[in-house]
Amino acid sequence: MSRAAIPVCRQDEGVFAPVVNLKRCEGKGDCAVVCPEQVFEVRRIDAADYQQFGPLQKLKLRVHGMKIAYTPNAEACRACGACVTACPERVITLARAT
Repeated sequence: MSRAAIPVCRQDEGVFAPVVNLKRCEGKGDCAVVCPEQVFEVRRIDAADYQQFGPLQKLKLRVHGMKIAYTPNAEACRACGACVTACPERVITLARAT
């Protein structure tokens, strides 16, 4: 996706935040590539998150290199929705920040 094709972010920062379903994320990184606000980081799954998964989900993670998308800069999200449409697994939603 070219930079010109990314939707314009019209929301103020911090009103919405991306929520990643970690159990379904395959860590492909499309979200990190398209996000104009650098909200995402694709990296090795944290041990605490990994321990919460069942055997099938742990196997899937191993197949996908133990990588998952995290949102360390979620407060910078401006709700453009580029991550939602870019995710091939459709595991990202936008929710009102609390």
